[in-house]
Amino acid sequence: MKFLKLYIVVLGCPKNEADFSLFKHHIKQLGHEIVDDLEEADGVVVDTCGFIVDAKQESIDTILEFVEHKKVKKDFKVFVTGCLVQRYPKDLPHEIPEVDGWFGVIPPKVLAENIQKVSKYITDPIAVYDFEGRVDDDLPYAYVKIADGCDRACTFCTIPKFKGGFVSRKLEDIENEVRTLVSSGKREVILVAQDTTGYGIDIYGKQMLPELLKRLNKIDGDFWIRVMYMHPDHVTDEILEGFSYEKVVKYFDIPVQHGSTKILKLMNRTRTPSELEKLFEKIRTMYPDAVLRTSIILGFPGETSEDFEELLDFVRAVEFDKLGAFIYSDEEDAASYKLPHKVRSSTAQKRLDRLMETQAEISAMRNQRFIERVIDVLVDEEANGVLIGRGYMDAPEIDGNVFVKGSGIKGFVKVRITEADTYDLEGEIV
Repeated sequence: MKFLKLYIVVLGCPKNEADFSLFKHHIKQLGHEIVDDLEEADGVVVDTCGFIVDAKQESIDTILEFVEHKKVKKDFKVFVTGCLVQRYPKDLPHEIPEVDGWFGVIPPKVLAENIQKVSKYITDPIAVYDFEGRVDDDLPYAYVKIADGCDRACTFCTIPKFKGGFVSRKLEDIENEVRTLVSSGKREVILVAQDTTGYGIDIYGKQMLPELLKRLNKIDGDFWIRVMYMHPDHVTDEILEGFSYEKVVKYFDIPVQHGSTKILKLMNRTRTPSELEKLFEKIRTMYPDAVLRTSIILGFPGETSEDFEELLDFVRAVEFDKLGAFIYSDEEDAASYKLPHKVRSSTAQKRLDRLMETQAEISAMRNQRFIERVIDVLVDEEANGVLIGRGYMDAPEIDGNVFVKGSGIKGFVKVRITEADTYDLEGEIV
Protein backbone atom coordinates (compact mmCIF):
# COMPACT_ATOMS: atom_id res chain seq x y z
CA MET A 1 0.00 0.00 0.00
CA LYS A 2 1.32 3.43 -0.91
CA PHE A 3 1.23 5.95 1.94
CA LEU A 4 -0.47 9.18 0.89
CA LYS A 5 -0.28 12.82 1.90
CA LEU A 6 -3.93 13.80 2.04
CA TYR A 7 -5.60 17.21 1.95
CA ILE A 8 -9.03 17.16 3.57
CA VAL A 9 -12.13 19.28 2.89
CA VAL A 10 -15.22 18.88 5.08
CA LEU A 11 -18.45 20.46 3.82
CA GLY A 12 -21.89 20.45 5.37
CA CYS A 13 -23.00 20.04 8.96
CA PRO A 14 -21.15 19.45 12.25
CA LYS A 15 -21.96 15.73 12.00
CA ASN A 16 -19.49 15.60 9.11
CA GLU A 17 -16.91 17.41 11.22
CA ALA A 18 -17.38 14.84 13.98
CA ASP A 19 -17.01 11.96 11.50
CA PHE A 20 -13.84 13.39 10.01
CA SER A 21 -12.17 13.93 13.38
CA LEU A 22 -12.35 10.14 13.69
CA PHE A 23 -11.41 9.59 10.04
CA LYS A 24 -8.18 11.57 10.58
CA HIS A 25 -7.27 9.27 13.46
CA HIS A 26 -7.81 6.12 11.38
CA ILE A 27 -5.98 7.48 8.34
CA LYS A 28 -2.95 8.30 10.51
CA GLN A 29 -3.05 4.87 12.13
CA LEU A 30 -2.68 3.39 8.65
CA GLY A 31 0.46 5.45 7.99
CA HIS A 32 -0.99 8.19 5.81
CA GLU A 33 -0.26 11.87 6.48
CA ILE A 34 -2.67 14.79 6.64
CA VAL A 35 -1.34 18.03 5.13
CA ASP A 36 -2.63 21.62 5.19
CA ASP A 37 -0.91 22.65 1.96
CA LEU A 38 -2.60 21.41 -1.22
CA GLU A 39 0.70 21.64 -3.12
CA GLU A 40 2.22 19.00 -0.83
CA ALA A 41 -0.73 16.61 -1.16
CA ASP A 42 -0.92 13.39 -3.17
CA GLY A 43 -4.70 13.56 -3.04
CA VAL A 44 -7.79 15.11 -1.50
CA VAL A 45 -10.72 13.66 0.44
CA VAL A 46 -13.91 15.74 0.07
CA ASP A 47 -16.76 15.09 2.51
CA THR A 48 -19.93 16.32 0.82
CA CYS A 49 -23.39 17.53 1.78
CA GLY A 50 -26.50 16.54 -0.18
CA PHE A 51 -29.28 18.19 1.82
CA ILE A 52 -30.50 21.11 -0.31
CA VAL A 53 -29.73 22.68 -3.69
CA ASP A 54 -27.16 25.21 -2.43
CA ALA A 55 -25.28 22.57 -0.43
CA LYS A 56 -25.27 20.17 -3.38
CA GLN A 57 -23.94 22.89 -5.68
CA GLU A 58 -21.16 23.79 -3.24
CA SER A 59 -20.14 20.13 -3.05
CA ILE A 60 -20.10 19.70 -6.84
CA ASP A 61 -18.17 22.95 -7.38
CA THR A 62 -15.57 21.81 -4.83
CA ILE A 63 -15.17 18.41 -6.52
CA LEU A 64 -14.71 20.07 -9.91
CA GLU A 65 -12.03 22.39 -8.50
CA PHE A 66 -9.96 19.40 -7.46
CA VAL A 67 -10.61 17.64 -10.76
CA GLU A 68 -9.02 20.70 -12.38
CA HIS A 69 -6.05 20.32 -10.03
CA LYS A 70 -5.49 16.82 -11.48
CA LYS A 71 -4.63 18.51 -14.77
CA VAL A 72 -1.81 20.41 -13.04
CA LYS A 73 -0.60 17.50 -10.90
CA LYS A 74 -0.74 14.33 -12.94
CA ASP A 75 -0.89 11.67 -10.19
CA PHE A 76 -3.17 13.65 -7.87
CA LYS A 77 -6.07 11.58 -6.50
CA VAL A 78 -9.59 12.82 -5.79
CA PHE A 79 -11.69 10.84 -3.30
CA VAL A 80 -15.28 11.90 -2.60
CA THR A 81 -17.49 10.71 0.25
CA GLY A 82 -20.59 11.64 2.22
CA CYS A 83 -24.25 12.45 1.74
CA LEU A 84 -24.09 13.71 -1.86
CA VAL A 85 -22.55 10.40 -2.96
CA GLN A 86 -25.06 8.40 -0.95
CA ARG A 87 -27.91 10.34 -2.53
CA TYR A 88 -26.68 10.11 -6.14
CA PRO A 89 -24.55 6.93 -6.31
CA LYS A 90 -25.18 6.25 -10.00
CA ASP A 91 -25.27 9.77 -11.42
CA LEU A 92 -22.06 11.16 -9.93
CA PRO A 93 -19.55 8.55 -11.19
CA HIS A 94 -21.11 8.90 -14.63
CA GLU A 95 -21.07 12.72 -14.63
CA ILE A 96 -17.60 13.17 -13.09
CA PRO A 97 -15.53 10.13 -14.18
CA GLU A 98 -12.25 11.87 -13.24
CA VAL A 99 -12.86 11.15 -9.55
CA ASP A 100 -10.71 8.25 -8.33
CA GLY A 101 -12.98 6.92 -5.60
CA TRP A 102 -16.60 7.39 -4.59
CA PHE A 103 -17.69 6.51 -1.05
CA GLY A 104 -21.18 6.70 0.42
CA VAL A 105 -22.10 7.27 4.06
CA ILE A 106 -19.83 4.78 5.79
CA PRO A 107 -18.01 4.72 9.14
CA PRO A 108 -14.74 6.70 9.29
CA LYS A 109 -12.67 3.55 9.83
CA VAL A 110 -14.19 1.80 6.80
CA LEU A 111 -13.54 4.91 4.71
CA ALA A 112 -9.91 5.06 5.85
CA GLU A 113 -9.30 1.38 5.12
CA ASN A 114 -10.72 1.67 1.60
CA ILE A 115 -9.51 5.11 0.57
CA GLN A 116 -7.17 3.79 -2.10
CA LYS A 117 -9.77 1.74 -3.92
CA VAL A 118 -10.03 3.28 -7.36
CA SER A 119 -13.44 1.89 -8.28
CA LYS A 120 -16.58 3.36 -6.79
CA TYR A 121 -17.34 2.11 -3.31
CA ILE A 122 -20.98 2.59 -2.33
CA THR A 123 -22.66 0.92 0.63
CA ASP A 124 -25.93 1.15 2.44
CA PRO A 125 -25.60 3.69 5.23
CA ILE A 126 -23.84 2.45 8.34
CA ALA A 127 -24.29 5.70 10.16
CA VAL A 128 -22.61 5.06 13.51
CA TYR A 129 -19.33 3.68 14.75
CA ASP A 130 -17.28 2.71 17.79
CA PHE A 131 -14.82 5.23 19.19
CA GLU A 132 -11.15 4.35 18.79
CA GLY A 133 -9.59 7.81 18.74
CA ARG A 134 -9.87 11.16 16.97
CA VAL A 135 -7.72 14.03 15.73
CA ASP A 136 -9.02 17.54 16.39
CA ASP A 137 -7.96 21.12 15.79
CA ASP A 138 -6.84 23.38 18.63
CA LEU A 139 -10.22 25.05 19.15
CA PRO A 140 -11.69 24.54 22.65
CA TYR A 141 -14.85 22.82 21.41
CA ALA A 142 -15.59 19.57 19.58
CA TYR A 143 -18.66 17.96 18.01
CA VAL A 144 -19.68 14.46 19.08
CA LYS A 145 -22.15 12.55 16.93
CA ILE A 146 -24.50 10.53 19.16
CA ALA A 147 -26.70 9.11 16.37
CA ASP A 148 -27.39 9.38 12.67
CA GLY A 149 -30.14 8.70 10.17
CA CYS A 150 -33.73 9.70 10.83
CA ASP A 151 -37.15 8.09 11.34
CA ARG A 152 -39.15 11.32 11.18
CA ALA A 153 -41.16 12.06 8.05
CA CYS A 154 -40.91 15.82 7.55
CA THR A 155 -42.18 16.38 4.02
CA PHE A 156 -39.42 18.86 3.06
CA CYS A 157 -36.56 16.53 4.00
CA THR A 158 -34.88 13.77 1.99
CA ILE A 159 -32.39 12.60 4.63
CA PRO A 160 -34.26 9.41 5.71
CA LYS A 161 -34.35 8.29 2.06
CA PHE A 162 -30.61 8.28 1.57
CA LYS A 163 -29.19 8.02 5.10
CA GLY A 164 -31.61 5.41 6.37
CA GLY A 165 -33.37 5.04 9.71
CA PHE A 166 -32.29 6.43 13.06
CA VAL A 167 -29.31 4.62 14.60
CA SER A 168 -27.86 5.48 18.02
CA ARG A 169 -24.38 4.93 19.38
CA LYS A 170 -23.93 3.14 22.71
CA LEU A 171 -23.92 5.22 25.90
CA GLU A 172 -20.55 3.85 26.99
CA ASP A 173 -18.95 4.62 23.64
CA ILE A 174 -20.06 8.27 23.67
CA GLU A 175 -18.99 8.56 27.29
CA ASN A 176 -15.54 7.25 26.37
CA GLU A 177 -15.21 9.73 23.51
CA VAL A 178 -16.23 12.71 25.64
CA ARG A 179 -13.88 11.67 28.44
CA THR A 180 -11.03 11.54 25.91
CA LEU A 181 -11.90 14.98 24.54
CA VAL A 182 -12.05 16.58 27.99
CA SER A 183 -8.76 15.01 29.05
CA SER A 184 -7.16 16.38 25.86
CA GLY A 185 -8.22 19.92 26.77
CA LYS A 186 -11.62 20.44 25.12
CA ARG A 187 -13.86 22.74 27.15
CA GLU A 188 -17.10 22.31 25.23
CA VAL A 189 -18.65 19.15 23.88
CA ILE A 190 -21.47 19.64 21.38
CA LEU A 191 -23.83 16.69 20.90
CA VAL A 192 -25.22 16.35 17.38
CA ALA A 193 -27.55 14.00 15.46
CA GLN A 194 -30.30 14.42 12.88
CA ASP A 195 -32.60 14.63 15.91
CA THR A 196 -31.04 14.37 19.37
CA THR A 197 -34.45 13.78 21.02
CA GLY A 198 -34.54 10.35 19.35
CA TYR A 199 -31.29 9.23 20.95
CA GLY A 200 -31.48 5.72 22.35
CA ILE A 201 -34.96 4.71 21.17
CA ASP A 202 -33.61 2.16 18.68
CA ILE A 203 -31.21 0.37 21.05
CA TYR A 204 -32.66 1.03 24.52
CA GLY A 205 -36.38 1.22 23.72
CA LYS A 206 -36.85 4.76 25.04
CA GLN A 207 -35.47 8.29 24.78
CA MET A 208 -32.08 8.18 26.50
CA LEU A 209 -30.84 11.75 26.05
CA PRO A 210 -31.50 12.51 29.77
CA GLU A 211 -29.44 9.46 30.81
CA LEU A 212 -26.65 10.43 28.43
CA LEU A 213 -26.54 13.97 29.86
CA LYS A 214 -26.50 12.54 33.38
CA ARG A 215 -23.50 10.32 32.56
CA LEU A 216 -21.57 13.02 30.72
CA ASN A 217 -22.18 15.48 33.56
CA LYS A 218 -20.34 13.10 35.92
CA ILE A 219 -17.12 13.20 33.88
CA ASP A 220 -14.43 15.09 35.77
CA GLY A 221 -13.32 18.40 34.30
CA ASP A 222 -14.34 21.99 33.70
CA PHE A 223 -16.38 21.84 30.50
CA TRP A 224 -19.76 22.57 28.93
CA ILE A 225 -22.17 20.15 27.30
CA ARG A 226 -24.31 21.65 24.51
CA VAL A 227 -27.19 19.84 22.77
CA MET A 228 -28.16 20.68 19.19
CA TYR A 229 -31.04 19.75 16.85
CA MET A 230 -33.98 18.79 19.07
CA HIS A 231 -37.18 18.02 17.15
CA PRO A 232 -39.96 20.13 18.73
CA ASP A 233 -42.58 17.38 18.46
CA HIS A 234 -40.50 15.03 20.62
CA VAL A 235 -39.16 17.27 23.40
CA THR A 236 -40.48 15.70 26.62
CA ASP A 237 -40.49 16.84 30.25
CA GLU A 238 -37.82 14.21 30.95
CA ILE A 239 -35.56 15.67 28.25
CA LEU A 240 -36.06 19.17 29.65
CA GLU A 241 -35.18 17.93 33.13
CA GLY A 242 -31.94 16.55 31.69
CA PHE A 243 -30.81 20.15 31.16
CA SER A 244 -30.75 20.70 34.92
CA TYR A 245 -27.28 19.15 35.23
CA GLU A 246 -24.56 21.64 36.06
CA LYS A 247 -22.41 21.16 32.95
CA VAL A 248 -25.32 21.20 30.49
CA VAL A 249 -25.74 24.74 29.15
CA LYS A 250 -29.28 26.10 29.14
CA TYR A 251 -29.32 26.45 25.37
CA PHE A 252 -32.32 24.94 23.59
CA ASP A 253 -31.84 24.43 19.85
CA ILE A 254 -35.34 23.49 18.67
CA PRO A 255 -35.99 24.02 14.93
CA VAL A 256 -39.74 24.64 14.60
CA GLN A 257 -39.51 25.39 10.81
CA HIS A 258 -42.71 27.49 10.80
CA GLY A 259 -45.39 29.16 12.90
CA SER A 260 -48.48 28.64 10.76
CA THR A 261 -50.90 25.86 11.70
CA LYS A 262 -51.53 25.01 8.06
CA ILE A 263 -47.87 24.98 7.00
CA LEU A 264 -46.78 22.91 10.01
CA LYS A 265 -49.41 20.33 9.06
CA LEU A 266 -48.19 20.30 5.43
CA MET A 267 -44.66 19.78 6.79
CA ASN A 268 -45.97 16.76 8.75
CA ARG A 269 -45.24 18.39 12.09
CA THR A 270 -47.65 17.47 14.89
CA ARG A 271 -47.44 20.33 17.42
CA THR A 272 -49.48 23.43 16.66
CA PRO A 273 -48.10 26.96 17.11
CA SER A 274 -49.99 27.33 20.41
CA GLU A 275 -48.55 24.02 21.66
CA LEU A 276 -45.08 25.16 20.64
CA GLU A 277 -45.58 28.45 22.49
CA LYS A 278 -46.49 26.47 25.62
CA LEU A 279 -43.35 24.36 25.22
CA PHE A 280 -41.14 27.44 25.09
CA GLU A 281 -43.00 29.01 28.03
CA LYS A 282 -42.35 25.83 30.01
CA ILE A 283 -38.63 25.96 29.18
CA ARG A 284 -38.34 29.57 30.34
CA THR A 285 -40.29 28.76 33.51
CA MET A 286 -37.96 25.86 34.31
CA TYR A 287 -34.83 27.78 33.30
CA PRO A 288 -35.24 31.59 33.51
CA ASP A 289 -31.83 32.08 31.86
CA ALA A 290 -32.68 29.73 28.98
CA VAL A 291 -31.63 30.71 25.48
CA LEU A 292 -34.02 29.60 22.73
CA ARG A 293 -32.74 29.02 19.21
CA THR A 294 -34.84 27.93 16.23
CA SER A 295 -34.82 27.75 12.45
CA ILE A 296 -37.52 28.68 9.94
CA ILE A 297 -38.22 27.69 6.32
CA LEU A 298 -39.75 30.45 4.17
CA GLY A 299 -41.63 29.85 0.93
CA PHE A 300 -42.87 26.32 1.65
CA PRO A 301 -45.45 25.23 -0.99
CA GLY A 302 -48.84 26.71 -0.16
CA GLU A 303 -47.46 29.44 2.13
CA THR A 304 -49.74 32.48 1.74
CA SER A 305 -49.29 36.00 3.05
CA GLU A 306 -51.72 35.04 5.85
CA ASP A 307 -49.51 32.06 6.80
CA PHE A 308 -46.50 34.36 6.85
CA GLU A 309 -48.26 36.87 9.12
CA GLU A 310 -49.18 33.97 11.43
CA LEU A 311 -45.48 33.03 11.49
CA LEU A 312 -44.47 36.60 12.37
CA ASP A 313 -47.04 36.68 15.20
CA PHE A 314 -45.66 33.38 16.50
CA VAL A 315 -42.05 34.64 16.42
CA ARG A 316 -43.05 37.85 18.22
CA ALA A 317 -44.96 35.85 20.84
CA VAL A 318 -42.12 33.45 21.64
CA GLU A 319 -39.28 36.00 21.35
CA PHE A 320 -36.56 33.55 20.33
CA ASP A 321 -33.07 34.63 21.36
CA LYS A 322 -31.58 33.23 18.16
CA LEU A 323 -33.26 32.44 14.85
CA GLY A 324 -31.89 31.21 11.55
CA ALA A 325 -34.00 31.16 8.39
CA PHE A 326 -33.64 29.91 4.85
CA ILE A 327 -35.72 29.64 1.71
CA TYR A 328 -37.42 26.33 0.95
CA SER A 329 -35.45 24.08 -1.40
CA ASP A 330 -37.69 22.06 -3.74
CA GLU A 331 -35.98 18.65 -3.63
CA GLU A 332 -37.14 16.20 -6.30
CA ASP A 333 -37.37 13.20 -3.94
CA ALA A 334 -39.01 15.02 -1.01
CA ALA A 335 -42.74 14.54 -0.38
CA SER A 336 -43.27 18.32 -0.56
CA TYR A 337 -42.04 18.34 -4.18
CA LYS A 338 -45.50 17.17 -5.27
CA LEU A 339 -47.38 19.86 -3.35
CA PRO A 340 -49.15 22.56 -5.40
CA HIS A 341 -48.96 26.34 -5.04
CA LYS A 342 -45.21 26.83 -5.15
CA VAL A 343 -44.04 30.19 -3.83
CA ARG A 344 -41.98 32.48 -6.05
CA SER A 345 -38.38 32.81 -4.91
CA SER A 346 -38.67 36.62 -4.99
CA THR A 347 -41.70 36.44 -2.66
CA ALA A 348 -39.90 34.03 -0.35
CA GLN A 349 -36.86 36.33 -0.26
CA LYS A 350 -39.00 39.35 0.70
CA ARG A 351 -40.55 37.30 3.50
CA LEU A 352 -37.13 36.14 4.64
CA ASP A 353 -35.87 39.73 4.78
CA ARG A 354 -38.90 40.87 6.75
CA LEU A 355 -38.64 37.95 9.18
CA MET A 356 -34.97 38.65 9.86
CA GLU A 357 -35.70 42.36 10.41
CA THR A 358 -38.30 41.37 12.99
CA GLN A 359 -35.95 38.88 14.61
CA ALA A 360 -33.08 41.41 14.71
CA GLU A 361 -35.20 43.66 16.93
CA ILE A 362 -36.05 40.73 19.21
CA SER A 363 -32.44 39.49 19.42
CA ALA A 364 -31.18 42.99 20.23
CA MET A 365 -33.79 43.33 22.98
CA ARG A 366 -33.04 39.88 24.42
CA ASN A 367 -29.29 40.58 24.42
CA GLN A 368 -29.76 43.67 26.62
CA ARG A 369 -30.45 41.49 29.64
CA PHE A 370 -26.79 40.48 29.81
CA ILE A 371 -25.47 44.02 30.37
CA GLU A 372 -23.73 44.32 33.76
CA ARG A 373 -23.96 40.59 34.31
CA VAL A 374 -20.82 38.53 34.92
CA ILE A 375 -20.78 35.40 32.77
CA ASP A 376 -18.35 32.62 31.91
CA VAL A 377 -16.89 33.10 28.45
CA LEU A 378 -15.08 30.34 26.56
CA VAL A 379 -12.25 31.90 24.54
CA ASP A 380 -12.13 30.52 20.99
CA GLU A 381 -9.44 32.76 19.51
CA GLU A 382 -7.44 35.97 19.87
CA ALA A 383 -6.88 38.80 17.38
CA ASN A 384 -5.05 42.10 17.83
CA GLY A 385 -5.25 42.13 21.59
CA VAL A 386 -8.91 41.09 21.66
CA LEU A 387 -10.19 37.78 22.99
CA ILE A 388 -13.06 36.36 20.94
CA GLY A 389 -15.22 33.92 22.83
CA ARG A 390 -18.74 32.75 23.55
CA GLY A 391 -21.06 32.59 26.49
CA TYR A 392 -23.43 29.70 27.14
CA MET A 393 -25.93 31.48 24.88
CA ASP A 394 -23.85 31.10 21.72
CA ALA A 395 -23.04 27.96 19.75
CA PRO A 396 -19.92 28.17 17.59
CA GLU A 397 -20.18 29.04 13.89
CA ILE A 398 -23.87 29.99 13.97
CA ASP A 399 -24.39 32.44 16.86
CA GLY A 400 -22.73 35.57 18.19
CA ASN A 401 -19.48 36.26 20.04
CA VAL A 402 -18.26 38.00 23.16
CA PHE A 403 -15.36 40.42 22.59
CA VAL A 404 -12.98 41.22 25.46
CA LYS A 405 -9.69 43.12 25.56
CA GLY A 406 -6.92 40.76 26.59
CA SER A 407 -4.38 38.24 25.38
CA GLY A 408 -2.77 34.94 26.24
CA ILE A 409 -5.87 33.44 27.83
CA LYS A 410 -7.29 30.06 26.92
CA GLY A 411 -10.32 28.27 28.28
CA PHE A 412 -12.88 29.99 30.49
CA VAL A 413 -12.70 33.56 31.74
CA LYS A 414 -15.20 35.57 33.79
CA VAL A 415 -16.44 38.64 31.94
CA ARG A 416 -18.66 41.53 32.94
CA ILE A 417 -20.80 42.46 29.93
CA THR A 418 -20.67 46.20 29.17
CA GLU A 419 -22.27 46.44 25.71
CA ALA A 420 -24.78 44.44 23.69
CA ASP A 421 -25.82 44.71 20.06
CA THR A 422 -28.09 42.53 17.93
CA TYR A 423 -25.91 39.43 17.99
CA ASP A 424 -22.66 40.14 19.86
CA LEU A 425 -21.60 41.26 23.32
CA GLU A 426 -18.62 43.21 24.63
CA GLY A 427 -17.18 43.07 28.12
CA GLU A 428 -14.23 43.29 30.44
CA ILE A 429 -12.39 40.61 32.34
CA VAL A 430 -13.38 40.45 36.01
